[in-house]
Amino acid sequence: MTTVIPSDLADSRLRRRWPFFLRRLHSLTGIMFGAYLIVHLVINATLAQGNTPRDFYQGHVGRIHAVPFLAGVEWVFIFVPILYHAIYGTWLTFTAKWNVDHYPYLKNWLYVCQRISGFILALFILFHVLSLKGVFGGRLAFDPNRATLSIVSHVNATWALAYLVYPIGILASAYHTANGFWTAGITWGLTISTGGQRRWGYVCAGVGVVLLACGLMALIAAVHDASHLVARK
Repeated sequence: MTTVIPSDLADSRLRRRWPFFLRRLHSLTGIMFGAYLIVHLVINATLAQGNTPRDFYQGHVGRIHAVPFLAGVEWVFIFVPILYHAIYGTWLTFTAKWNVDHYPYLKNWLYVCQRISGFILALFILFHVLSLKGVFGGRLAFDPNRATLSIVSHVNATWALAYLVYPIGILASAYHTANGFWTAGITWGLTISTGGQRRWGYVCAGVGVVLLACGLMALIAAVHDASHLVARK
Protein backbone atom coordinates (compact mmCIF):
# COMPACT_ATOMS: atom_id res chain seq x y z
CA MET A 1 0.00 0.00 0.00
CA THR A 2 1.43 3.37 -1.04
CA THR A 3 1.02 6.38 1.20
CA VAL A 4 0.36 9.60 -0.63
CA ILE A 5 1.64 12.71 1.09
CA PRO A 6 -0.36 15.86 0.30
CA SER A 7 1.64 18.48 -1.54
CA ASP A 8 1.03 21.14 1.11
CA LEU A 9 2.31 18.78 3.81
CA ALA A 10 5.38 17.92 1.73
CA ASP A 11 6.07 21.63 1.20
CA SER A 12 5.70 22.23 4.91
CA ARG A 13 8.23 19.50 5.72
CA LEU A 14 10.64 20.92 3.14
CA ARG A 15 10.33 24.41 4.63
CA ARG A 16 11.09 23.01 8.08
CA ARG A 17 14.10 21.05 6.85
CA TRP A 18 15.54 23.83 4.69
CA PRO A 19 17.03 25.84 7.60
CA PHE A 20 18.51 22.57 8.92
CA PHE A 21 20.35 21.96 5.63
CA LEU A 22 21.50 25.59 5.39
CA ARG A 23 22.93 25.47 8.91
CA ARG A 24 24.67 22.16 8.24
CA LEU A 25 26.20 23.62 5.09
CA HIS A 26 27.22 26.69 7.06
CA SER A 27 28.96 24.47 9.61
CA LEU A 28 30.64 22.36 6.90
CA THR A 29 31.98 25.39 5.03
CA GLY A 30 33.18 26.76 8.37
CA ILE A 31 35.17 23.58 8.97
CA MET A 32 36.67 23.88 5.48
CA PHE A 33 37.59 27.50 6.09
CA GLY A 34 39.04 26.69 9.51
CA ALA A 35 41.22 23.95 8.04
CA TYR A 36 42.47 26.32 5.35
CA LEU A 37 43.13 29.04 7.93
CA ILE A 38 45.26 26.68 10.02
CA VAL A 39 47.45 25.85 7.02
CA HIS A 40 47.58 29.49 5.94
CA LEU A 41 48.66 30.87 9.31
CA VAL A 42 51.16 28.07 9.97
CA ILE A 43 52.82 28.75 6.61
CA ASN A 44 52.83 32.50 7.29
CA ALA A 45 54.51 31.83 10.64
CA THR A 46 57.55 30.51 8.77
CA LEU A 47 58.35 34.16 8.04
CA ALA A 48 59.83 34.17 11.54
CA GLN A 49 62.22 31.32 10.77
CA GLY A 50 65.87 32.10 10.19
CA ASN A 51 67.40 35.28 8.84
CA THR A 52 66.36 37.35 5.85
CA PRO A 53 65.71 36.35 3.11
CA ARG A 54 63.01 33.88 4.24
CA ASP A 55 63.75 31.09 1.79
CA PHE A 56 61.59 28.66 3.77
CA TYR A 57 58.48 30.83 3.37
CA GLN A 58 59.27 31.53 -0.28
CA GLY A 59 59.56 27.79 -0.88
CA HIS A 60 56.08 27.16 0.53
CA VAL A 61 54.61 29.94 -1.60
CA GLY A 62 56.33 28.55 -4.69
CA ARG A 63 54.90 25.08 -4.13
CA ILE A 64 51.40 26.45 -3.61
CA HIS A 65 51.51 28.51 -6.81
CA ALA A 66 52.82 25.50 -8.73
CA VAL A 67 49.55 23.61 -8.10
CA PRO A 68 47.80 22.90 -11.44
CA PHE A 69 44.61 24.91 -12.05
CA LEU A 70 45.30 26.90 -8.88
CA ALA A 71 42.59 29.49 -9.62
CA GLY A 72 39.94 26.77 -9.95
CA VAL A 73 41.11 25.03 -6.79
CA GLU A 74 40.97 28.33 -4.88
CA TRP A 75 37.42 29.08 -6.03
CA VAL A 76 36.03 25.60 -5.38
CA PHE A 77 37.70 24.86 -2.04
CA ILE A 78 38.35 28.33 -0.59
CA PHE A 79 36.46 31.27 -2.06
CA VAL A 80 33.03 29.68 -2.64
CA PRO A 81 32.88 28.06 0.85
CA ILE A 82 34.05 31.33 2.45
CA LEU A 83 31.48 33.35 0.50
CA TYR A 84 28.62 31.11 1.56
CA HIS A 85 29.81 30.94 5.16
CA ALA A 86 30.21 34.72 5.32
CA ILE A 87 26.87 35.55 3.69
CA TYR A 88 24.84 33.09 5.76
CA GLY A 89 26.80 33.99 8.88
CA THR A 90 26.05 37.68 8.33
CA TRP A 91 22.36 36.86 7.97
CA LEU A 92 22.51 34.93 11.26
CA THR A 93 24.24 37.88 12.92
CA PHE A 94 21.52 40.37 11.99
CA THR A 95 18.57 38.02 12.61
CA ALA A 96 19.77 36.43 15.87
CA LYS A 97 17.88 37.16 19.08
CA TRP A 98 20.68 37.84 21.54
CA ASN A 99 19.66 37.40 25.16
CA VAL A 100 22.88 38.07 27.09
CA ASP A 101 21.16 40.94 28.87
CA HIS A 102 18.70 38.48 30.47
CA TYR A 103 20.87 35.35 30.50
CA PRO A 104 24.55 36.41 30.78
CA TYR A 105 25.87 32.85 30.69
CA LEU A 106 29.28 32.01 29.24
CA LYS A 107 27.87 30.10 26.25
CA ASN A 108 25.61 33.03 25.36
CA TRP A 109 28.58 35.40 25.42
CA LEU A 110 30.62 32.96 23.32
CA TYR A 111 27.78 32.95 20.76
CA VAL A 112 27.68 36.76 20.66
CA CYS A 113 31.47 36.95 20.28
CA GLN A 114 31.28 34.34 17.52
CA ARG A 115 28.82 36.46 15.54
CA ILE A 116 30.78 39.68 16.09
CA SER A 117 34.13 38.07 15.24
CA GLY A 118 32.58 36.54 12.13
CA PHE A 119 31.40 39.93 10.90
CA ILE A 120 34.83 41.45 11.56
CA LEU A 121 36.50 38.50 9.86
CA ALA A 122 34.32 38.82 6.76
CA LEU A 123 35.35 42.47 6.33
CA PHE A 124 38.99 41.61 7.05
CA ILE A 125 39.09 38.78 4.49
CA LEU A 126 37.45 40.98 1.86
CA PHE A 127 40.10 43.66 2.35
CA HIS A 128 42.93 41.11 2.61
CA VAL A 129 42.08 39.29 -0.61
CA LEU A 130 41.32 42.39 -2.69
CA SER A 131 44.42 44.21 -1.49
CA LEU A 132 46.70 41.26 -2.23
CA LYS A 133 45.17 41.14 -5.72
CA GLY A 134 46.28 44.76 -6.21
CA VAL A 135 42.84 46.38 -6.11
CA PHE A 136 44.01 49.04 -3.63
CA GLY A 137 47.37 49.76 -5.23
CA GLY A 138 50.55 48.03 -6.24
CA ARG A 139 52.27 48.39 -2.88
CA LEU A 140 49.63 46.18 -1.27
CA ALA A 141 49.71 43.57 -4.06
CA PHE A 142 51.27 40.16 -3.49
CA ASP A 143 53.99 38.90 -5.82
CA PRO A 144 54.53 35.13 -5.37
CA ASN A 145 57.98 35.42 -6.93
CA ARG A 146 59.01 37.93 -4.27
CA ALA A 147 56.79 36.65 -1.50
CA THR A 148 58.64 37.91 1.56
CA LEU A 149 59.36 41.39 0.26
CA SER A 150 55.81 41.88 -1.01
CA ILE A 151 54.31 40.75 2.31
CA VAL A 152 56.63 43.08 4.24
CA SER A 153 55.69 45.95 1.94
CA HIS A 154 51.99 45.09 2.27
CA VAL A 155 51.87 44.92 6.05
CA ASN A 156 53.94 48.06 6.52
CA ALA A 157 52.19 50.19 3.89
CA THR A 158 50.62 52.19 6.74
CA TRP A 159 50.90 51.99 10.51
CA ALA A 160 47.19 51.10 10.71
CA LEU A 161 47.72 47.83 8.85
CA ALA A 162 50.61 46.67 11.03
CA TYR A 163 49.28 47.81 14.39
CA LEU A 164 45.48 47.82 14.04
CA VAL A 165 43.95 46.01 11.06
CA TYR A 166 46.07 42.86 11.10
CA PRO A 167 46.17 42.36 14.89
CA ILE A 168 42.35 42.63 15.00
CA GLY A 169 41.99 40.35 11.98
CA ILE A 170 44.33 37.74 13.46
CA LEU A 171 42.50 37.79 16.81
CA ALA A 172 39.11 37.46 15.10
CA SER A 173 40.42 34.60 12.95
CA ALA A 174 41.81 32.66 15.92
CA TYR A 175 38.69 33.05 18.07
CA HIS A 176 36.16 32.42 15.29
CA THR A 177 37.96 29.27 14.16
CA ALA A 178 38.45 27.83 17.64
CA ASN A 179 34.90 28.51 18.83
CA GLY A 180 33.53 27.41 15.46
CA PHE A 181 35.26 24.05 15.77
CA TRP A 182 33.81 23.66 19.27
CA THR A 183 30.31 24.44 18.00
CA ALA A 184 30.77 22.08 15.05
CA GLY A 185 31.37 19.22 17.48
CA ILE A 186 27.89 19.80 18.92
CA THR A 187 26.28 20.47 15.52
CA TRP A 188 27.45 17.15 14.09
CA GLY A 189 26.68 15.17 17.25
CA LEU A 190 30.29 14.40 18.12
CA THR A 191 30.28 16.00 21.57
CA ILE A 192 26.93 15.29 23.20
CA SER A 193 27.87 14.98 26.87
CA THR A 194 28.97 17.85 29.08
CA GLY A 195 32.31 16.13 29.66
CA GLY A 196 32.85 15.64 25.94
CA GLN A 197 32.11 19.29 25.24
CA ARG A 198 34.49 20.37 27.99
CA ARG A 199 37.34 18.19 26.73
CA TRP A 200 36.77 19.28 23.13
CA GLY A 201 36.70 22.86 24.39
CA TYR A 202 40.23 22.46 25.75
CA VAL A 203 41.40 21.18 22.37
CA CYS A 204 39.71 24.04 20.51
CA ALA A 205 41.15 26.59 22.93
CA GLY A 206 44.59 25.17 22.19
CA VAL A 207 43.92 25.51 18.45
CA GLY A 208 42.93 29.13 18.99
CA VAL A 209 46.10 29.89 20.96
CA VAL A 210 48.28 28.27 18.29
CA LEU A 211 46.55 30.21 15.50
CA LEU A 212 46.91 33.47 17.40
CA ALA A 213 50.59 32.76 18.04
CA CYS A 214 51.25 31.86 14.38
CA GLY A 215 49.49 34.98 13.11
CA LEU A 216 51.32 37.29 15.51
CA MET A 217 54.66 35.62 14.74
CA ALA A 218 54.17 36.31 11.03
CA LEU A 219 53.09 39.89 11.70
CA ILE A 220 56.01 40.62 14.03
CA ALA A 221 58.44 39.08 11.54
CA ALA A 222 57.09 41.29 8.75
CA VAL A 223 57.39 44.44 10.88
CA HIS A 224 60.88 43.37 12.01
CA ASP A 225 61.99 42.83 8.41
CA ALA A 226 60.67 46.28 7.50
CA SER A 227 62.75 47.88 10.24
CA HIS A 228 65.85 46.11 8.89
CA LEU A 229 65.13 47.33 5.37
CA VAL A 230 64.79 50.90 6.63
CA ALA A 231 68.03 50.56 8.63
CA ARG A 232 69.91 49.42 5.50
CA LYS A 233 68.78 52.55 3.67
